[in-house]
Amino acid sequence: MIAWRAYGAVGLGSALGSTLRYLVSSALAGPAFPWATLAVNGLGAWLIVGFAAYAARRTRGRVARWQPFLVGGFCGGFTTFSLFGLETLQLMHEGRQVAALSHVAVSLVVWLGAAWAGHRTGRRLALARE
Repeated sequence: MIAWRAYGAVGLGSALGSTLRYLVSSALAGPAFPWATLAVNGLGAWLIVGFAAYAARRTRGRVARWQPFLVGGFCGGFTTFSLFGLETLQLMHEGRQVAALSHVAVSLVVWLGAAWAGHRTGRRLALARE
């Protein structure tokens, strides 16, 4: 019974995350550089690692009730790593190798920085509640 609730939570979270990704992508879309994908993946990295760090600190290794919805569902639906690959290849096929390499390099820096910041945020929020 609990597993079915988790599956439903992941599905609902994924639907909401995907919808928000579409809204952000539509708002930030541009032909010169895939800024929307960069923004979504940076924010997604910050959120998913922040949630995980918060949960790890607060639940002592157990899965929190909200984790399937937020981590697996919402963040999984919100981030766009597959789109990142497609956009990078499209830039390369257009002969824009510098833009493609820039997209890869900047994305890695943003994602790792956002993951680090999310971890710090999650831990600080958890510590503040202790």
